[in-house]
Amino acid sequence: MDTSRINIPVSGMTCAACQARVQRALTTVPGVEEATVNLLLHNATVDFDPSEATPEQLVAAIRATGYDATLPPASSPKGSVWSAAFAEEEQRERTSAEEERALAWKAGASLIAGIVAMVVMKPFFLLVLTTAIMLWAGRQFYVRAWSAFRHGGSDMNTLIAVGTGAAYIYSLVATLAPNVFRNRGLAPDLYYEAVVLIIALILVGNWLEARATRRTSAALRGLVALQPKKARVLRDGVEVELAIEQVHRGDTFLVRPGERVPVDGVISGGESAVDESMLTGESRPVLKQTGDRIVGGTVNGMGALRATATTLGEESALARIVTLMRQAQGSRAPIQRLADRVSAVFVPTVIGIAALTFVVWMIAGHWSGAAAVHAFAASIAVLIIACPCAMGLAVPTAVMVATGKGAERGLLIKGGEALERAGAIDTVVLDKTGTVTEGRPAVTDIVTGDGVRRNDLLRLAAAVERLSEHPLASAIVRRARELGIEPAPATEFAAVTNVGRGVEGRVGDAFVLLGNEAMLQARDVDTEPLRADAARLAADAKSLVYVAEDDRLVGLLGIADPIRSTSTAAIRSLSQMGLDVVMLTGDNQPTAEAIAREADIDTVVAEVLPEGKVEEVRRLQNEGRVVAMVGDGINDAPALAQADVGFALGSGTDIAIDASDVTVMRPDLTAVADGIALARRTMRTMRQNLFWAFVYNVVGIPIAAGVLYPFFGVLLSPIIASAAMALSSVSVVSNSLRLRGGI
Repeated sequence: MDTSRINIPVSGMTCAACQARVQRALTTVPGVEEATVNLLLHNATVDFDPSEATPEQLVAAIRATGYDATLPPASSPKGSVWSAAFAEEEQRERTSAEEERALAWKAGASLIAGIVAMVVMKPFFLLVLTTAIMLWAGRQFYVRAWSAFRHGGSDMNTLIAVGTGAAYIYSLVATLAPNVFRNRGLAPDLYYEAVVLIIALILVGNWLEARATRRTSAALRGLVALQPKKARVLRDGVEVELAIEQVHRGDTFLVRPGERVPVDGVISGGESAVDESMLTGESRPVLKQTGDRIVGGTVNGMGALRATATTLGEESALARIVTLMRQAQGSRAPIQRLADRVSAVFVPTVIGIAALTFVVWMIAGHWSGAAAVHAFAASIAVLIIACPCAMGLAVPTAVMVATGKGAERGLLIKGGEALERAGAIDTVVLDKTGTVTEGRPAVTDIVTGDGVRRNDLLRLAAAVERLSEHPLASAIVRRARELGIEPAPATEFAAVTNVGRGVEGRVGDAFVLLGNEAMLQARDVDTEPLRADAARLAADAKSLVYVAEDDRLVGLLGIADPIRSTSTAAIRSLSQMGLDVVMLTGDNQPTAEAIAREADIDTVVAEVLPEGKVEEVRRLQNEGRVVAMVGDGINDAPALAQADVGFALGSGTDIAIDASDVTVMRPDLTAVADGIALARRTMRTMRQNLFWAFVYNVVGIPIAAGVLYPFFGVLLSPIIASAAMALSSVSVVSNSLRLRGGI
């Protein structure tokens, strides 16, 4: 079926129970294939069949659970650079900042009121003060708890509302009618300061949590901030400054030194070094000249550039990265399912434990007045200390920080599931061409005959080869240019195929031959003087190009697809991480083995077609291995899809990138090692978060209920319980933020 995806903003969710209830409601809507609700992003990502369900029905399903939802804003036109993803992210940032400020004000005022309540002992003053704090600072807890109750649910707000509400009602009766308690042998104790301080401490926790949570999406906000708001465009030969939305495909725009590139384009004039670290994670600027692509959001160096706008709006590179990151941060890791199952029954279970706690205390105290005081305090402490928030934040905070950290290092990770699988990788399969190697032939060796200088040899060879379209010819010409050698014009150029293979031409007064050994021998050129060098280069699987001038051998060029400068170090890092590294290639066995020796790869599978690559990945999986495939070409796409985790080098094709789980935005295998290391750290962090979230509740709830009282005389105050609850969520988020450190 045709599946559509929609991101629906959801407000009012505060804990894992809220998240689970919204998700269950969405999955019951006919036509919904998958629904992912994110507590941090306050949204629901839904894959659905538009022939069976509509966005309006999905919004209605969410509202039926007691939470508010709205349809997302319509996407901007494709001709506009300003994508809906940017607008939504800016709106979310404004909303988060406003929420954080409001929580700070309410928490501060409530703390001051709590201190006053501990000092002032006048019941009616305390009644007014507590009522004011509940109606203003704590209003959200009671409104949301009532909404959940009306819709047949319960969440963290239910626990807070029931706990503080019970203490408030007890104190209210004790203030207005104290004899109700005295006539039954009970002390008319007041819990006003407890109510105020519980609200204050929970708000402090919410504020700290909101502040820390905003840091988890810092990388995404940083990407959004890279989008310039204006561009200088040439219209009818006149330079005008336009809003980004007014730039169209085909417009010529100008970038001054030090400015950000406003939109994606192709350089039509000028030369400069461009900082692409936002895209690749590589801090070294990249030289750009006429014909090269530049990406919106990157930073121009000291040269002025003129370029033609190409991909705009939601098709631009930056918009696609932002969209991919938002999808990744809104995704769920499979490890989250355990927390979801617990969250579904958490709040009702806690309420049951609180009721049982009250009954047990009353029975143990023979239903006395003293027992009632202890029973009341203990049951409130149970309600307050329980924290479903920590379980709801344990996994998504780690996913958000990890995907943001990955983006900073040039790694676009497609979500929590990809992270979890990457953390379990034990075998890495590498494509050779364009992955381990540069992906294009280059002159690696220059061997000269007696009395011949290297530059003179290259000048002769490049003069003839620049008239050829052969890939080896391009390598020779490129090497000459890199060394600053300007070849002279050649005449009488011809390709030779009847005896060996090569080219010939005249450079000045000299007649030059370039080709394989068979061609030169057919022209009676003696190749014996360089036979030893030729044998050495051939042993390394390099292509040989002999060069003769006026029927005399003057040199030999060794050409190969060289390994990337970072490949050997990256492969060693992978091996040191305990990973088995396999090189998979369609190239011949001798060439593959030569590259493997140079790159320190022990296992090589050569001479395989694309379907053979898939079979090899499948064979490794059948052995019980968790396989990562790293490639960059169209022929790698099937193997990338077959692997447990596919890494596509961003320098490769869109097909390979679409088939992968992780896109490496720079052609560097070091980033693959970084990605696997990041995934392993992320999985450790997720497990730590879930462990402490579960342990906190498993240990904290019994202590609040009073299990230590018979042995040590310890009974937890509801105020201390509220502080513990607030800090539990903050600790989970803070632990996830440690992922922002070095990989």
